[in-house]
Order: sequence, then C-alpha cells, then structure tokens
Amino acid sequence: MSTHQYILPDPPAIYTRAQLLYVTSAQYSEEWNSSLHTHTCTELFFITGGNGVFQVRQERFPVAINDLVAVNAGVPHTETSQRGSPMEYVVLGVKGLETPADPNGCLLLHLSAGQDGISSCLRMLVQESRAGLPGCDQICRSLLEIILQRLRRREDFPLSPTASTVRPTRECDLVRRYIDNHFKENLTLDQLAALAHINKFYLSHTFRQAFDISPISYLITRRIQESHFLLTETDHSLSQIAQILGFSSLSYFSQSFRRLEGISPMEYRRHHRFPKK
Repeated sequence: MSTHQYILPDPPAIYTRAQLLYVTSAQYSEEWNSSLHTHTCTELFFITGGNGVFQVRQERFPVAINDLVAVNAGVPHTETSQRGSPMEYVVLGVKGLETPADPNGCLLLHLSAGQDGISSCLRMLVQESRAGLPGCDQICRSLLEIILQRLRRREDFPLSPTASTVRPTRECDLVRRYIDNHFKENLTLDQLAALAHINKFYLSHTFRQAFDISPISYLITRRIQESHFLLTETDHSLSQIAQILGFSSLSYFSQSFRRLEGISPMEYRRHHRFPKK
C-alpha cells in the first residue's frame, strides 16, 4: 500500500470551527490487511479510483469512485479494496465537524464526476501537502473551506460544526503550542502548569473545555501522530520509536497506540508500509 500523510501545524486563531488536521492519499496493494480502528477527529474519505467495501462498526457497504464517506470521531471503521480494481482515496482529518444524521456516526454520498470543482480541490490538496512549500498549510485549510462550502449546497450533506464553541484561553494556547513543539520530551502536567503560571487542575479543566481533550491526552495524541511517519518511513524498531517519542516504555507506547488507532503499532506498520524496492 502506498501512503503519504501530511500533518498540519497548529492553525491560526481565525480557524475556530472545522480545522484540517491532516491530508492522506493512499492506493491499495495486495499486502493490505484491513482492521477496524478509530480516530480522534472526523475523517472525510473521498474515493478517487477503483472499488471496495467500507465497514463502519458491523455495517458493510460498497464504495466506488466519486463516493464520499464521512466518519465521526471515535467510530470504528475500516476499508478493503476490490480485487482487480485497486481503490484509491484521499482522506481529510477534520476537527470540529460531525454528522448527526446517522446513529452509526457515518455518512455516504455519491458525488458527480468533477462536481463543483471538488475533485480539483482534492488534487491541489494532495499536491500542496506533498510539496510542503511555505504557506501550504494555509492553502490546504482554504481548500478544505471551499470543499465544505460546495458540499453544503447539497440538501443531503448534514455535516455540521461540533457543539463546543469555547474559545481557548491564552494559557491553553500557550500550552498546546508548547506541546506541539516539545512532544518528544518528558513533559508532565506540573511542568505544563508551571509554564502557563496556573494551577494544574485549572489547566486540565480549561484545556479540556477548549479542545475536548486533556493536556496529557493531547501530548500522547501528538506522539502517536508522529509515530505514523516513523512506523511507515523508517526502519527503527518499536523500542527505538517509543524512545524517540518520549514514551517511558515500549509497553506504554503500544498501549497508547492501540487505544487511539484500534490496532498495534506493528499491525499499523504492516498495513501501511509500502514495500521498498
């Protein structure tokens, strides 16, 4: 399976609702072995080629080119490709967006070929994320806004902002930026609270109100996001990766990875790593 993922840096303050966290483009190979997993944000799957089957919880349904599957945060899902018609897709990880229409937390739409320029925006998103040139994060976020605005013109697109509208305090913003820049270090809640000059219990409360996650859980999530690259693009052992990312032990890394992704780090490496020639 050939996969490329670009994780966007912390967005500027003007992005208060739907936030683009990452862009993933993938093409299936015969080595793929699908397993149910979850994410901490909503994922928008745009099928750009081939055919396959999508599974959400225990429900399975066919998908094909020009289909869009939206899966809410925390909903177990996976996908498999049809033999003879390798599936290709672009996935946008989006925070602050959800579909309330389906009790399973999933939405399936069929988009007309080239509808409203969405395909063009997706191609530009992939190109920008791969190139990684200055300003690409702002361009990617702007392209997401265009895609969402085009989709909102449809009567069958019930995605909406999540309920949380609490603006982060200056202290919470400071702590999140610090975690983004130092997540490989041995950080504790006491250290983060001292950095922001506030009580650690107050920090935990206000941080969770603003970002729907505790400071330490956010730290672990950032480490797991970075581990995706190390697992697929390097030959480091799991112990080395755990040490690089600041985990106290391999066991803690493996437990944290499975809790967030639904599979073990080794399974993720087998599923997503493209065989080297």
